[in-house]
Amino acid sequence: MILTAGPRDAGKRLDHYLQEQLAQYSRSRLQDWIKAGRVAVNGADAKASLLLRGGESIEVSPAQLAPLQAAPEDLPLEILYEDAAVIAIDKPAGLVVHAGAGTHSGTLVNRLVHHFAALSQVGGEQRPGIVHRLDKGTSGVLLVARNDAAHQVLAAQFAGRTVEKTYLALVHGRVRAESGRITKPIARDPVRRTRMTTRLTTGRNALTEYRVLQRFERFTYLEVRLGTGRTHQIRVHLASLGHPVAGDRLYGGRLYGTPDAQRIFLHAWRIVFASPATGDRVAVESPLPVDLQRWLATL
Repeated sequence: MILTAGPRDAGKRLDHYLQEQLAQYSRSRLQDWIKAGRVAVNGADAKASLLLRGGESIEVSPAQLAPLQAAPEDLPLEILYEDAAVIAIDKPAGLVVHAGAGTHSGTLVNRLVHHFAALSQVGGEQRPGIVHRLDKGTSGVLLVARNDAAHQVLAAQFAGRTVEKTYLALVHGRVRAESGRITKPIARDPVRRTRMTTRLTTGRNALTEYRVLQRFERFTYLEVRLGTGRTHQIRVHLASLGHPVAGDRLYGGRLYGTPDAQRIFLHAWRIVFASPATGDRVAVESPLPVDLQRWLATL
């Protein structure tokens, strides 16, 4: 594949540029290709951290995708919607989406492989069907692609920002405005690598919109819509306003002794997308989990 960096790509890291242009492939797979010398910039091998100037010719030689390797595990899986191309899963809080550092079993992928004979392999052998992710502590709707063609169509929708993603969040403090937009760029925190930050000028553009659903003495209940899909976007954007998500200790959230407050109060409530099978717009909703309902009731 031959790509040409445009003037607007000047200053972007090579791996970030490839993520934007080749959204059908996972970030880790693209980085593996760069390390293996399968990505050439103006005919020469390059590092993932190379900063583009604009105008470069970038040649990508994809490696053959490995076969499905995630081990099937007979564990519960709640399906909210399915058709010939896509499955919408109701992910509980605490469930890791796919294997990673320190986690090799009990993931959502392990459950998917058990329940479905075939899934997309575009994301790699350890992430069959996974088009997007939710943090471990976040519950709610997550889309899974049944085949490679469906994966590419869904990935293009996410990249083109035509997928509507709506969350429910309880945040600390009283949010002043009834609604608002947050557009602060998001980057990896250079000191605490597990966090993201809005304090650097080198961050990626991000858009979060919110509106108040209910007010409490010490908390505000919000509906939040994502215009982009950055890591920890809702959590870091709301924390940047001085209103971290309740229970989110990574970004300054605290617990107030609520019995059900053993998790972050962030729920992927609704997602709207065009089904690759029919082309029709599909809206899938995940009811607010019982533990979060009880948490609200205590307020």
